[in-house]
Amino acid sequence: MPRKPTGNSAKARKPTRTPAGGREWLLLSSHGIVFFYIATHPDCTVTEICDALFLTRRSVWGLVGNLRNAGMVSVRTEGRRHHYTANLDVPSQHPAFAGMTMRNVLEDLANQARVALANTR
Repeated sequence: MPRKPTGNSAKARKPTRTPAGGREWLLLSSHGIVFFYIATHPDCTVTEICDALFLTRRSVWGLVGNLRNAGMVSVRTEGRRHHYTANLDVPSQHPAFAGMTMRNVLEDLANQARVALANTR
């Protein structure tokens, strides 16, 4: 029989409210966030992705695996480490961006993120 949660974990979490009174939402899915991170940090590792995005290794491995299977990410192995690079020439899978590549969709954003990152160092 499954255990019933106890303590604070048993309470339902209230949704965060935005200043406008609506519910909090994200523009990108988890896959999109990981893909964007890899696009702005070529040759990154799973550990770097986990540390930057505050995700578990297990979830990052699953997301990166899905991106690899879709041909959106390529991997280079160095010893026991895998280094990931985004394939920006893959067609977008979202109907709103039909006929566009990920380069068309993300290139300007990725370049701006790289510049911002370089300015913080």
